[in-house]
Amino acid sequence: MVLRDRRLKHMQEVHRAEVGDSLRVGRINGLLGSAELLRLEPHEAELRVSLDSAPPEKLPITLLLALPRPKMLRRVFQTIATMGVPKVILLNSYRVEKSFWQTPFLEPEAIREQLILGLEQARDSVLPEVIIEKRFKPFVEDRLPHMAAGTLGLVGHPGDLPACPRAVTQPVTLAIGPEGGWIPYEVDLLRQSGLQPVQLGERILRVETAVTALLARLF
Repeated sequence: MVLRDRRLKHMQEVHRAEVGDSLRVGRINGLLGSAELLRLEPHEAELRVSLDSAPPEKLPITLLLALPRPKMLRRVFQTIATMGVPKVILLNSYRVEKSFWQTPFLEPEAIREQLILGLEQARDSVLPEVIIEKRFKPFVEDRLPHMAAGTLGLVGHPGDLPACPRAVTQPVTLAIGPEGGWIPYEVDLLRQSGLQPVQLGERILRVETAVTALLARLF
């Protein structure tokens, strides 16, 4: 295997690898293993790869996420990949600005790039599935009830609500709103589709913080 891309730079500058070193590697959507560095030059490296280990288990969760601001979106993609979320559905919401949907960070290759960075951090190799749903009401009314059936359905929302459960063992469908939160109409629709509102406390969290906090609390 010969490298000439970002991975070569990472190997040189972060790992400071030398010929003969063994590095942890993985094949996208495949096995993990190790690679022996056979040759290292300024513009390319050659490795001998051996893949023999299964990637870590994913969390039993489907994450519904109101589309964050573009800069935050990149970090959220990395976070969900690192934490083992297998499926994320990006939703529209009343408080999601229309311009957010025009960001180049929603292009398939841009999404893939951020997910891979998250996988590398976690020593995982299986890409999360990312689905884009620009129409909130049709998705929540027509598809979400079937998707949430047989799972613990939750909506992260501030207010006088039950606390988010801890250390659950069943599959979860979790909806996290935009920076300003879901509007009451959206919360009602989500509730009608099988998701119950829960809160994490009095503090209002950024989306990327809420994602991490809710996942850590649930699992």
